[in-house]
Amino acid sequence: MTTENKRTTGQTGAGAIDDALAKTMDNSMRLFRAEMGDSEFKRFSALIQSEFGIKMPVSKKVLLQSRFQKRLRALGMHSYKEYCDYVFSEQGREKERSHLIDVVTTNTTHFFREPKHWGIMDNIVLPDLWSRGVGGRGQKLRIWSAGCSSGEEPYTLAMVLSEWAARNPGFDFSVLATDISNDILQKAMRAIYAMEKAEDIPMAMKKKYVLKGKNKAKPLIKMDAVLRNKIVFQRLNFMENFRLNDSQDIIFCRNVVIYFDRETQVVLFNKFCDNLKQHGYLFIGHSESLSGMKLPIKQVAPTVFQKL
Repeated sequence: MTTENKRTTGQTGAGAIDDALAKTMDNSMRLFRAEMGDSEFKRFSALIQSEFGIKMPVSKKVLLQSRFQKRLRALGMHSYKEYCDYVFSEQGREKERSHLIDVVTTNTTHFFREPKHWGIMDNIVLPDLWSRGVGGRGQKLRIWSAGCSSGEEPYTLAMVLSEWAARNPGFDFSVLATDISNDILQKAMRAIYAMEKAEDIPMAMKKKYVLKGKNKAKPLIKMDAVLRNKIVFQRLNFMENFRLNDSQDIIFCRNVVIYFDRETQVVLFNKFCDNLKQHGYLFIGHSESLSGMKLPIKQVAPTVFQKL
C-alpha cells in the first residue's frame, strides 16, 4: 500500500467516526427536543395508577418525560409515542413494565429514619408482644417492611430486634422485606452502601453490625451476615390481591402510600390489616394519616396502631 493510500484510508476511517459521532449527537438532540404528547401522558398516567397505584397528575408530566428519557436512550427510540406504543405492545408488557416501575418510583430512605419509631418499638411494642409470648417458645416474631426500597429500613429493623434478642434470651424473629422494583431489591440484597450512610447508625450498633470496605478511594460499608440472614427479600406489587404466607406481628409501611389516591390507600390498609395478627402493630410515616378510614385498629402512639 502506498503512502497516499494509507493517508486516504486513514481519512476515510476518521470520516466514518465523525459521521457516527454526528449521528449519535443528532439522535441525542432529537430526543432532547422531543416532548411527550397529551395522549401519551394520559395512557402512561392511567397505566401507572392502575398497575402500580401511583398518582400521576398533569403536574408530573415534565417529570415523567425527563425520567423516561433514560429508557428511550436505552432502547434507541426517538419519540415518546414510539415508547408508549412499545410499552402497550405484547412484547413491551412482558419486557418493559419492570423497567417502567424502576423509572417511576422514588427511593428515598436511610437507616433509623423517623427516630421516634425506634423508641416506641423498644418501650411499647416489643415489651407488649414479648409479654404475649410473641418471639419466644419457638414462636418467631414476624415483621414486614412493606416498600423496603434499597434496604435501609429492614436492616434497621434487624439491628433493633437483634439488640432486643441480646437483652431477652430466647427471643427470635424474621424480617420480610418487599418492594415492587426488582432493581432496588437487588441493591438491598447486596447490602452495600456508601460510607456516609452509616452516620445515622448508633455507634454501638455500627461496631457490631457494620463492616467497612478497604478501598479508601471509594469508602463503602456492608451489613453483617448476622443481619442479612434474618431478612427475606421478595418482590410484591401492592395493587395485586396478595396474601402473605404468614400473618405478621408488625408491619412497617412508611412514606409509601403518599403516592396513592385516597381510595387506593383505604384498600391497601385493609390488606395490611388482613395480613396483621390480632394485637399486631402497624407503623406508618409521619406525613401519612389514617384519619376517617374504617379499619380494625386503634392508635397507640403518633403514626403507630394496634389491631383489635
